[in-house]
Amino acid sequence: MNVLKSVKTFAVIGGDKRQLFLADALTRDGYSVILGGFDNLVSIGAITLADISTAISYGDAVIFPLPSVRADGSLNTPFADEKYYLSDREQEILSRKSVLAGMADKLLRTYPSLQNGTVYDYAKRNDFAILNAVPTAEGAIARAMTEYEGTIAGSRTMVVGFGRIGKVLARLLKSLNSDVTVCARSAADSAYINALGYKFQNTEKLDGVKNTDIIFNTVPSLIFSEEVLKNTDRNTLIIDLASLPGGVDFEAANALGIDACRALSLPGKCSPKAAGEIIKNTVYTILS
Repeated sequence: MNVLKSVKTFAVIGGDKRQLFLADALTRDGYSVILGGFDNLVSIGAITLADISTAISYGDAVIFPLPSVRADGSLNTPFADEKYYLSDREQEILSRKSVLAGMADKLLRTYPSLQNGTVYDYAKRNDFAILNAVPTAEGAIARAMTEYEGTIAGSRTMVVGFGRIGKVLARLLKSLNSDVTVCARSAADSAYINALGYKFQNTEKLDGVKNTDIIFNTVPSLIFSEEVLKNTDRNTLIIDLASLPGGVDFEAANALGIDACRALSLPGKCSPKAAGEIIKNTVYTILS
């Protein structure tokens, strides 16, 4: 059933600037939008501002941010004055609506009664992840340009992991005239990496990194352990893009004098407009 046809009003709850651009994109498509969880906004075009409870009540479909909830169970509402927890009444209302959330499993663990309703996780969809890889990769390079004292052109870079983000990131780095090495495991990845003109390094044989200026890690498991870091040049910059707990022993890196940093939620920080459009298009696909 095409649920999207029955939606006239979207409730957009909390989140960062991605949610603001999402709300704006929805209004430009002709939908009414009620924005909740942005307490300090005075006005924002044709978008209706309301408290979270009102937004949930009047929205035909409710869109929560990525991630939807914090570790303490409160909604991810960084622009709200106070932490917000869903009441029993709000949970009951949501169980009768289409709810779309990033990392929805955390939302359902926190508020298990929502399992009786219809909850979609837009962040788990392959189309969302592929499109989101572009702003993530661009944000990673922007971070490198800020942290690295040289230029990307002529630099020696390593991309660890050849998934969605790794593929896009390696391509962008090569287009900027960087000497790119990609770490992966499978023979198929090795063939693909070599065919695209990158150097290949087997992740399972990675016991250190030499002669590399910048490392971008995309693998969410401990790749850069203390032992690996001991065999890594001290002047190498490591940017960890992997979801928590990440792939770098930061305590060991600090002790060894290696510059390592986390770079999370890059689409929301570096490309919120594009990221908001990606969420919108994924929501449309789900509801259609």
